[in-house]
Amino acid sequence: MSGAGGIIITARADGAAGGIPVDTPRLPAREAAESELSKPMYHENDPNFFQRALNEFWDWVAGVFDAAAGAAPGGPAGLIVLVILLIGLGTALWWRLGTPERIPRSADALFDSDGPRSAAQHRSAAETHAAALRWTEAVQERMRAIVRSLEERALLEPRPGRTADEAAAAAGHVLPEHAPRLRAAARSFDDVTYGGRTADQTAYLALRTLDLELDEAKPLLPGTSRGATG
Repeated sequence: MSGAGGIIITARADGAAGGIPVDTPRLPAREAAESELSKPMYHENDPNFFQRALNEFWDWVAGVFDAAAGAAPGGPAGLIVLVILLIGLGTALWWRLGTPERIPRSADALFDSDGPRSAAQHRSAAETHAAALRWTEAVQERMRAIVRSLEERALLEPRPGRTADEAAAAAGHVLPEHAPRLRAAARSFDDVTYGGRTADQTAYLALRTLDLELDEAKPLLPGTSRGATG
């Protein structure tokens, strides 16, 4: 038979006669296809690295969401309700507790970072708080007045970040007769400032009396024995 049909029949007959099926080699064809597809012209519209990373990230998020939705009661709707409840709980806690305050440069510093004030200014603030029955603030300001007064008299060297305990210990060396009460005043300051306790009128009056007595106390001079002071 002539023509294309004759060629096809002959090819089939030859294959049948030889018993070997006709098969086109696959490896060269695949390599040729890969070589062709690797040309830049076929990759001009491919996503860049950032886009591929973003797509993989969203695929991961979707997978996590699907897994969580499958584990949550009620499926996706239950997961959404759970997320809303968690957001509401976090908002309620933030509203109840407020924004955390910044910690001063020293967690136990006696003076705040509002700038130096004189002993008279601290005493005035203490009396204002006491008149309003704000005993905690009054105790804090009175202790600051005591230390600032000793600094102004050059009995203590001014030192930023000093704690109430450090100030009481240093003042106790130059005013040994008042050392126990200075330590007690520092403890009162620490209790109401860092220990969460509330001061009362008695605590404030004790610091006020100490402040007045220290204002007239004579320091222990270097080389002078304690028994000679009076």
